[in-house]
Amino acid sequence: MMDEILNELGRTIVGALARSVTGYSVERGELTISANAAGIVELVTFLRDDPRCRFVAFVDLTAVDWPQRDRRFDVVYHFLSPFKNLRVRIKVETDEATPVPSIVGVFPGANWFEREAYDLYGITFAGHPDLRRILTDYGFEGHPLRKDFPLTGYVEVRYDDELKRVVYEPVRLAQEFRNFDFLSPWEGPDYALPGDEKAEKAK
Repeated sequence: MMDEILNELGRTIVGALARSVTGYSVERGELTISANAAGIVELVTFLRDDPRCRFVAFVDLTAVDWPQRDRRFDVVYHFLSPFKNLRVRIKVETDEATPVPSIVGVFPGANWFEREAYDLYGITFAGHPDLRRILTDYGFEGHPLRKDFPLTGYVEVRYDDELKRVVYEPVRLAQEFRNFDFLSPWEGPDYALPGDEKAEKAK
């Protein structure tokens, strides 16, 4: 029953916004709309105002990094319709250089979420009123949620007692990264462990 309602809603949205929407899917009881980044403002305005939708509650904006793609980022929006008791997800693709239009004019609550996506992924939003970093430090280099960002980062921060201020230094690792095989100790590995020879002698 729910899948039928979501499929009908998906067809309604695609039919009304053929220029902005490229398709939809319903999986696990969730409606996902695929759209062109350039048409995102038109799409979210329709979702908010059309009486068949009434998605008046902005829930979340995040991103996913696919470095092997030309348009490496999926910008993902989530909305709720308390009137219809339905949720919808919107996905648009973009790259490092192409800005996505900001939806702050339609949903002011998206302000900080767009700043977070800019800070952590480097995705820019055209028309955003105050696009600057929100989670990392002022002098931070790079975007830490990109898949090609090093696990250690580039610099580490500490307070210097002599200089009486915070200083940035190149990362120094106390030890190398360790590799774990994650095997169950009850099953045992395929190779001999130290002490196994004692067990063999006792047989």
